[in-house]
Amino acid sequence: MSPRLAFALESLERAGRLTLEYFRAGTTVETKGDKTPVTIADREAEALLREAIGRAYPGETILGEEQGLASGSGEGRWVIDPIDGTKSFICGVPLYANLLSYEIDDEPALAACCFPALGEMIWAERGQGSFLNERPIRVSTRTSLEGAVICTASVFGLRRRGVLEQVVALSERALATRTWCDAYGHAMVARGAADAMIDPSVARWDISAMSLIVREAGGRFTDFSGGDALGAEGLSSNGLLHESVLEVLRK
Repeated sequence: MSPRLAFALESLERAGRLTLEYFRAGTTVETKGDKTPVTIADREAEALLREAIGRAYPGETILGEEQGLASGSGEGRWVIDPIDGTKSFICGVPLYANLLSYEIDDEPALAACCFPALGEMIWAERGQGSFLNERPIRVSTRTSLEGAVICTASVFGLRRRGVLEQVVALSERALATRTWCDAYGHAMVARGAADAMIDPSVARWDISAMSLIVREAGGRFTDFSGGDALGAEGLSSNGLLHESVLEVLRK
């Protein structure tokens, strides 16, 4: 494990503990300009991570959901999502995550994902595999959509992206389709509990960490057109089902 990854894990664990102090505690919810919710837990967790990065790696670039881009020096940048799944967080659903990655040349080089309410930490480093609480994890080996487990996020997001009917068609063939997912859905793919995660509306901080975690677990992560560059939508899978899912989404 590199010193940067060790730092990321320690810092993200602290951020996770901070958010747990506000979880199911009646935290006030505000609405941002983009109509998405935010809480003091989001803001304090990002501030904690930015301060930690500033002490350990002064002057490096940081991109975060709540404070935006702080340009700096160095070859890479840190990407923070202090609470991925804020709606889950404010509803008391324990599937929210804290995400932190470090990118070099716009490609994630290391990633950490903390599920503080579940007591789980998942991480990956390029070329080193993915791990859950010290144990290596791998994607599933399912090769057919029949019997597959499909995760997705907002139904409204699927409709807005124009793939709602396609996901319904996938659901008719799959064993199960489940929401409440966000980062949790991609994590389920990485650990082999789900076979694909369809994420119709994402920002960089939503998928930077999770894309590396899925890929290092042996899976595949693309947009809905099959492109590898991280954009405004994300599809993760065990790799074996990826083209089958893309084929349905393109109809």
